[in-house]
Amino acid sequence: MILVSLDGFRWDYLQKFQPTNLTRLAKEGVQAKRLIPVFPSLTFPNHYTIVTGLYPEHHGIIGNNFYDPAFKTNYNAFNAGSSESRWWSGEPIWVTAIKQGRTANCMFWPGSQAEIGGVRPTEWRPFSKNTTFTECVDTVLGWLETSNKRPSFVTLYFHEPDSAGHRDGVDSPQLAEAVTQVDNAVGRLVDGIQRLKLAEVVNLVIVSDHGMAELSPDRVITLGDYTDMSKVQVDFSGAVTGLRPRDGNVDALYAVLKTKEKHFRLYRREQMPKRFHFRDNDRIPPLVLVADEGWFITPRTTAEQAERTFLKATHGFDPELKSMGGVFIAQGAAFRRGVTIAPVENVHVYNLLCTTLGLKPARNDGDERLVKEVVAP
Repeated sequence: MILVSLDGFRWDYLQKFQPTNLTRLAKEGVQAKRLIPVFPSLTFPNHYTIVTGLYPEHHGIIGNNFYDPAFKTNYNAFNAGSSESRWWSGEPIWVTAIKQGRTANCMFWPGSQAEIGGVRPTEWRPFSKNTTFTECVDTVLGWLETSNKRPSFVTLYFHEPDSAGHRDGVDSPQLAEAVTQVDNAVGRLVDGIQRLKLAEVVNLVIVSDHGMAELSPDRVITLGDYTDMSKVQVDFSGAVTGLRPRDGNVDALYAVLKTKEKHFRLYRREQMPKRFHFRDNDRIPPLVLVADEGWFITPRTTAEQAERTFLKATHGFDPELKSMGGVFIAQGAAFRRGVTIAPVENVHVYNLLCTTLGLKPARNDGDERLVKEVVAP
């Protein structure tokens, strides 16, 4: 089993760009109309949900960066401290596999650099943007080539087309090129599997963590124009923003921001919509702002923001928005052929992986709906 992630690959990129290899795999196997992310629709929360079957409020990775009031320090996905075991709850699929006597290798994946539940992947590589897609694929093929050490489960992660989407926008030629790059990488992987005569053995599940929505400098919410931000701790900002008043007076800050509620929704943590599953963790700050699609929240003032380079697109918005949807493809002997299923939440992928691998899943928030619709009878 190989689990492949194409970061930021929006569900409609298959139709929009018609990438050769991904399109063929989708037609040969099972594809979902859309893979619905968890809230917030950000990279680290969703990648860890996919491999644990837990909502972020339960696995603890509530954002790409956040504050833990018990640890009294910040988590940042791109700092060395993110590999500390204390941040990661739940049981990712590679831990499930290893605990049940299997081998599991990770070619990049959020969480795979940490020891979780006292277990690390059998082999893993720390993420580096300097590693080419070809090198990533060839590392995985190298693992598969050695029959006496061949892993039962492998993750493979590509950081595109997310980077191009942020930098250049969803309609840019750069994004189209990034889609081609990851499609070529997937093609190299499939060719390698066939060369190793493993096509009847290897099952592929290809996912993305979220989609992407266009931004504009004309659609910015500048909180520094509304209140003194030196008195507010900003845990994270962007499409979704988390705030903690430094004096502890949540009611006062809520009252100020509620009068300015335009193009965003302001929530107390305990009043977050139930469908977001974003209440039951102290890492979630007392006030959460969710921007309308295509709007961007910044703690700066309008004048400060004008001096900053602006992203062309981003994610983090309401997962039910079509623009936030990702891709799901399952291809291999274990799966049905030529089937398209309805949009499905990514919290159910973990149980599908466990079933396909013959593993007993750890406690999780998903159910068997993907198993029933994807696995061949």
